[in-house]
This record gives sequence, structure tokens and C-alpha cells, in this order.
Amino acid sequence: MLSRLGVEPVACRLPPDLDDVDALVLPGGESTTMSMLLESAGLFEPVAERLEAGMPAFGTCAGMILLGRQILDGRDDQRCFDAIDISVRRNAFGRQVDSFESDLDVAALGDGPLHAVFIRAPVVEAVGDEVEVLAAVDGGPVLCRQGHVLVAAFHPELGDDPRLHELFLDEAM
Repeated sequence: MLSRLGVEPVACRLPPDLDDVDALVLPGGESTTMSMLLESAGLFEPVAERLEAGMPAFGTCAGMILLGRQILDGRDDQRCFDAIDISVRRNAFGRQVDSFESDLDVAALGDGPLHAVFIRAPVVEAVGDEVEVLAAVDGGPVLCRQGHVLVAAFHPELGDDPRLHELFLDEAM
């Protein structure tokens, strides 16, 4: 999706890779595995420092979990970046067979709903006072923003609608 919008993504696998990025996308995946890989690659602290310094970040699904303040039902050794004041419960919408799609009303994106694909999605159980909830499902936040950080409980890259990525890029650049 980023390439489609004219931005060349850079894979960050080692701390020096961060030198070449102005913003960070933490994608979906398995949050405990991603957390362990961040630690084993020596990336956790450098990423945390960049986020603390104001680097824009967009987290989807597992990325939302990692960017949050608190992980509920995570492993005891799992860490998160505390980049957005939310408490997130992993896989709270259910197992793989409970995955679903939904059209979301997102005023920040303008006209028309945003089609969202939820796969073993996390649930935001608490939001801080400075967090803006941009969309919800059944009253629960699924798209949030705080300062330079945007998070989604779903996978916007699986759809064909670039508006959420455009919103992130507009705010990041």
C-alpha cells in the first residue's frame, strides 16, 4: 500500500536500519513473536527511543498491541512501547475462525465507509484522555490516534482503500 502511494518502504531488521526512516509501520503478525524478534535483533530500545523522540508510527493488529501502553493476556516477558495510551487485549475478537470484515465510519477519512478486515484481532479495553477514537465496532475502539501514533485493530493493507495509509503519511510527512 505504501509503494502504491509513492513511498518506498525500508525493512528495519537491525538498529542501523532505523537511520534511514522517518516514520515506522508496525504490521500485523503475532505480537509475542514480534516482541521477541525486536529484542533479539537489538531493535526494541532504538525503536522505543525514536518513538519517544516523536517518530510517527502506524500499528496494525499486532502493531497496535506493541505500540500500546499495556498488553492484556500477553506473555509475562512481552514488552510494548507505551507510544499510545491504550490497553489492548490480544486476540480478543476470537480465534482465526472468528475473523470478520466490517465497514467503518471514519470521519477523518471523509466520504464513505472504510472496509476493515479483522483477523484474530485485538480489542482496545481502555483509552487515555489524550487518545482520539476514530472508529469503533460494537462500541469498542478499533482505530485510535494520539499525537504522532495511529493504530488499527484490523488490516487496512488487505483492502483496496488507501485512505488510512494516506492519513498516516499526511500526518507523518
